[in-house]
Amino acid sequence: MNVLKNKVAIVTGASSGIGYATAKMFASEGANVVVTGRRKTELDRLVAQIVEAGGAAVAIVGDVKEESLAKRVVDAALHHFDGLDIAFNNAGIIGEMGPVHDLSLAAWRDTLDTNLTSAFLGAKYQIPAMIKRGGGSLIFTSSFVGYTVGLPGMTAYAASKAGLIGLTQVIAAEFGAQGIRANAVLPGGTDTPMSVTNAPGAGPEVLASIEALFALKRIAQPEEIARSVLHLASDASSFITGTAFLVDGGASITRT
Repeated sequence: MNVLKNKVAIVTGASSGIGYATAKMFASEGANVVVTGRRKTELDRLVAQIVEAGGAAVAIVGDVKEESLAKRVVDAALHHFDGLDIAFNNAGIIGEMGPVHDLSLAAWRDTLDTNLTSAFLGAKYQIPAMIKRGGGSLIFTSSFVGYTVGLPGMTAYAASKAGLIGLTQVIAAEFGAQGIRANAVLPGGTDTPMSVTNAPGAGPEVLASIEALFALKRIAQPEEIARSVLHLASDASSFITGTAFLVDGGASITRT
């Protein structure tokens, strides 16, 4: 149906998982895509798949913690595709886990810089480009962790993901009159390389314990989260802004 026909989109953290799936989905729906991440081989493979399917994509390799990358990615969208309509600020890490009193300051800063500050830096350069187009849609990957659930050992992760919701709300309020929409998508457990279910040594019992947290009694596939991001990126969500959009398989309402 090409619901993103003639749109230009940025996807961060596109090397794997939700970002990878979303970039492919955006392209399949007609968007020209700029993807970024730290792993060149994976990004090149993603771009090749998009181009082979008839789409258009450009890869920019770099670290989202660096402000220079945020600028380079937007510059690439302007140079190659003449504008920017959509930005999916998705890059993130779980970071160091453990109780608060054992968490190092360096680990705290690394998690917040990767998950929260990178999103601020992205928005800082994305918003002016979108305003020139008459508006746009920003989507941030937050989490149900730190919003409806507090999981022990995930202090920095939860704080960074909760911060993204505040960032989302302020952007929505500040720039709504200029046609900018901002929303946070809050995935539940998803089958990605970052998932604890795919950690070294994680056996079937780990997956079973995680799946039990969800009303659907399973974790998501990246494409399921990508479809929710697509909705927020498209005109189908034209009156949705400032929301924390739960896509968590019912984890937030499950007590069994």
